[in-house]
Amino acid sequence: MSLVKVTNLSKKFGKFTALDGVNLEVNSGEIFGFIGPNGAGKSTTIRVLLGILKASEGNVMIFGKDAWNDAVEIHKRVAYVPGDVNLWPNLTGGEVIDLFVKLRGTNNKSRREELIKRFDLDPTKKCRTYSKGNRQKVALIAAFCSDADLYILDEPTSGLDPLMENVFQECVLEVKKAGKSVLLSSHILSEVEKLCDRVGIIREGRIIETGTLKELRHLTRTQVFVETRKPILDLNQMKGIHEIAEKDQGVNFQVDTEEMEHVMKHISQYGIMKLESAPPTLEDLFMRHYEGSEKTDTGVGGAN
Repeated sequence: MSLVKVTNLSKKFGKFTALDGVNLEVNSGEIFGFIGPNGAGKSTTIRVLLGILKASEGNVMIFGKDAWNDAVEIHKRVAYVPGDVNLWPNLTGGEVIDLFVKLRGTNNKSRREELIKRFDLDPTKKCRTYSKGNRQKVALIAAFCSDADLYILDEPTSGLDPLMENVFQECVLEVKKAGKSVLLSSHILSEVEKLCDRVGIIREGRIIETGTLKELRHLTRTQVFVETRKPILDLNQMKGIHEIAEKDQGVNFQVDTEEMEHVMKHISQYGIMKLESAPPTLEDLFMRHYEGSEKTDTGVGGAN
């Protein structure tokens, strides 16, 4: 069942088209990864979902309700964390968390204390003294304290150290286990790869590919290093082989995943002495989609 259904969504700012015919679905109980470099249209899409921006064209439905007209009703069941959190400077972190929890009508104090401890936050400090990472922690704790049906997370780990990123990932998997849905927007591909059931790739305002990681891996290549007793003949003539280079006593190359079995059969006849392979990652997929694009330098694979 679709909790979020976006159909032919377009958003224009004057003559500039930020989103061009975006189609997107987030199903009940799944974690959907929404990836693309900064400027690709991720945050604009999320602002339309939240009813902050009105679509120029298309339909955006959440829980079967219109994202613009029924925003107030929808927000009662949604938890949102942006990538750059602004908090009230004179309130403490604990007071901000309590405010958000009270607005939502939930009051699970044990859950609040557990999350504060897990995220290693000092809730007694004023928000003006917090680093970017601590401001993110406040927003994440407030979100995961709430009993939302849909969590919309837009670059949520921006500013967090690797230990806290792991805590975040645990929390996301916990809400999924509880049957909730998550829309995770990110350009940190390892994060998406660990968590997401399905992925949508957005480029210059258009969704260019959607599917499970398994479905999308046909676009990637596996890195292989092999040493053989006899030199491998005709490797450069084989289908699906790319970027051959001699290394140490062997040869390095990339192979299209769908050709792997055929390639392995061929090289095995030359007496394999050593074989190493690195499985394809989302980063490989992502870089191939953006090869030759002028926007490849806009934050691919890094933190904000």
